[in-house]
Amino acid sequence: MREAFDQWNFVIAAYAVGVIGTALMIAWAWLTMRRAEQRRDESRKR
Repeated sequence: MREAFDQWNFVIAAYAVGVIGTALMIAWAWLTMRRAEQRRDESRKR
């Protein structure tokens, strides 16, 4: 008797890590862009 592992749990976990990582990178880039735009606007007002 041989026990077979279900690889779908690992596939789903890998996709979840990829999607969450991508979402975090997008959020980080967006926030950084917003801060840079605010600094630019403040420097133009001076």
